[in-house]
Amino acid sequence: MKATAKLHDLGQSLWLDNITRDLLESGTLARYIADLSVTGLTSNPTIFDHAIKGGDDYDAAIRSKLRAGKSGEGLFFELALEDITRAADLFRPVHERTRGVDGWVSLEVSPLLAHDTKTTLAVAKDLHARAGRPNLFIKIPGTKEGIPAIEEAIFAGVPVNVTLLFSREHYVAAAEAYLRGVERRIAAGLSADVGSVASLFISRWDVAVATKVPAPLVNKLGIAIGQRSYKAYCDMVASPRYRRVMNEGGRPQRLLFASTGTKDPKAPDTMYVDALAAPFTVNTMPEKTLLGVADHGSIGAATPADGGDCEAVLGQFKSAGVDIDALAAQLQNEGADSFVKSWNELMGVLASKSALLKAA
Repeated sequence: MKATAKLHDLGQSLWLDNITRDLLESGTLARYIADLSVTGLTSNPTIFDHAIKGGDDYDAAIRSKLRAGKSGEGLFFELALEDITRAADLFRPVHERTRGVDGWVSLEVSPLLAHDTKTTLAVAKDLHARAGRPNLFIKIPGTKEGIPAIEEAIFAGVPVNVTLLFSREHYVAAAEAYLRGVERRIAAGLSADVGSVASLFISRWDVAVATKVPAPLVNKLGIAIGQRSYKAYCDMVASPRYRRVMNEGGRPQRLLFASTGTKDPKAPDTMYVDALAAPFTVNTMPEKTLLGVADHGSIGAATPADGGDCEAVLGQFKSAGVDIDALAAQLQNEGADSFVKSWNELMGVLASKSALLKAA
């Protein structure tokens, strides 16, 4: 049995952190669904940037939309919605079979809005309505300004993938925003069933401290943060507050492990996936990591609900001078800045392509 199938049987959803027109046109995504237990998909500006500038797959669609008067951000979201809705349709049978637990795809609002609550909410509503798919998450960053937008989007019935979370505290803030939105729906006589996931970034922790800690601690921080957050997730779902929501027809906002591709070339390429085999969570992984897991992943015991030895490991990092809370804030800010950079590069690529295609 492939390790991907083992993870699925253990109770963890495997999502692909990638989308390109070629993945859709070639049938590769459909094959991953059939053969590698892939049950969902995530995207971000960096992924679309690489996909659009990496070839001519989008040229015909860009020409068509230029003739329709589209440009810049409007042009991008037209292209992205075409890909995302096609992917959503591929995952629709999973979504229906699991009654909305699985089978989701994600599209991100502009990262320029990471610190703009009001506009983030308006764009989230608009994109979800334009897509017209029940299994679409709108990605909203879990920044200070994003938290109110998450609550309002859930209250409005818009499914949300909370992104850019880096710590247990970030996760808890996102979970509470989700719960407040659902509780307000219940009080208003609305359905409590609004889907959501909370995306915790893993590998960037280890990149940040790789040269600052003793050798025995290298590549240990991301996993410990994941385990600590998983314990908080299990505790949250078992809480009386969460059970009241579920009794009204709500469902848990699942914890999602993101950024699980190994960045250290000397470390095993499936390191984070093998270590964070946590039931009733999601792991969204790059295509290279997915193929590595299918080929030689090593799935052992499930991640313990009590976090295992994570606090002892985190104590070692504290003794080594790592301020976890300060680093979490730094990583979130850097992540937001990175997405802005990719977004600006993407807009530049679209402008260049548009000019070339117009000239041709």
